[in-house]
Amino acid sequence: MIIGSGPPQRVPPVSASNPMQCRGQNTSSRTTHSLIRMLRREGEGRRGEETAEAEKTLFLPFLPSCPSCFPLSAMLPSDGYEQQLARRLGPSQKERLRKHGSRDSRGGFRASSIETPPCTDFDRAYFHSYSHVGIHEEMIKDRVRTDTYRAAIMQLQNSIADKVVVDVGCGTGILSIFCAQAGAKRVYAVEASDIAAQAKEVVKTNNLSDKVIVLHGRVEDVNIDEEVDVIISEWMGYMLLYESMLSSVITARDRWLKPGGIILPSHATLYMAPVTHPERYSESIDFWRNVYGIDMSAVMPLAKQCAFEEPSVETISGENVLTWPFVVKHVDCYTVTVQELESITAKYRFTSMMQAPFHGFAFWFDVEFSGPAIFPNNNQSQSPPDDVASSDISSPRSNIRKKRKNLDEALVLSTAPEDAPTHWQQTLVYFYDPIEVKQDQVIEGSITISQSKENVRFLNIHLEYA
Repeated sequence: MIIGSGPPQRVPPVSASNPMQCRGQNTSSRTTHSLIRMLRREGEGRRGEETAEAEKTLFLPFLPSCPSCFPLSAMLPSDGYEQQLARRLGPSQKERLRKHGSRDSRGGFRASSIETPPCTDFDRAYFHSYSHVGIHEEMIKDRVRTDTYRAAIMQLQNSIADKVVVDVGCGTGILSIFCAQAGAKRVYAVEASDIAAQAKEVVKTNNLSDKVIVLHGRVEDVNIDEEVDVIISEWMGYMLLYESMLSSVITARDRWLKPGGIILPSHATLYMAPVTHPERYSESIDFWRNVYGIDMSAVMPLAKQCAFEEPSVETISGENVLTWPFVVKHVDCYTVTVQELESITAKYRFTSMMQAPFHGFAFWFDVEFSGPAIFPNNNQSQSPPDDVASSDISSPRSNIRKKRKNLDEALVLSTAPEDAPTHWQQTLVYFYDPIEVKQDQVIEGSITISQSKENVRFLNIHLEYA
């Protein structure tokens, strides 16, 4: 059952003391609320009876909450978005795409089986949410994110200088300006939200109007009458794929990227791992056992529901992780298709490295800035970092994540628990009650991440474990 409507947002972490509070009530610069709508557990009568041996299924619609506080209708712009778009944009590029199909960035053409998707009410609400400056302030102030993008642009300056660049979802235009500073011949800064007006002024203020061209509209609709050498975009959402912005990068690639062109970032990897987090459980649940000397344990079942019904976006450390991480999905931005992202299924198998309460699963990602390369297949076994082989890895396709030590190697932006925190943090799925696991105990199951049929920017997560 999927509940609620409204645009996905990058929002602050769900409060441990009040995980269901509405975002935006405390800050005038943000229209965001909670990231995720509801956690549904099959067999609700069995709550509190989890054991390591019993199979469990979690179904998690990944939706923003509190539609009554901020209804979809309030999110919609009233200035006739599609009509304005029709006046601004010519049909030539769209018609060319439909006639000839999409180009493979590594040479030749692919047959295009997908018509340009219409701009839905959900899309308009999503774009409108990015018109508020607060969300851009949060992203720009994330030094790990912004500095890594700037470092990648400067490291690949020889591939950007005197080249044509497209910035997909340019926001305030900061990445477009970085590319112009790196010597780009021309930068098309594409932005569907109304923040494009501010981006245009920022470009003008920095005397870059001759190099950076701000296009207000969707990538699917705007007209660029030349091929491009570089596509850059900060498309990653919580848990990597939330918001489904990668589809716009794929569209830009298939419409405009020259054979041999580069995409930044070029690759992405989504990880998951079992975690222990007794502090979180204690402050949200055990608190009710003794409140100013009063036994309020009767509140605990409701407290569990309020604290753990929703996946939580928060920061954990490497000490919370019970096993080596598992690669749920590896994405090669040069070859990935829109259809490939509609549903992702992986079977996982972990071996606990310690005896501890198992509170749930954490998800995080990293992205790499490099040219086309050959990578292992997706859905690989859990894999330790730093070239350390795990005794539990049984698949010959296992991918060992390596730290970059050479400055000439590809830069990596990581949101892992052991790395510097970012505004993405980690996404955690908590159980209502922890499961005690022993050292070397096996945790296995499957996960399916699929786009919502109602709104592809939302995710449904089906998680089975035993």
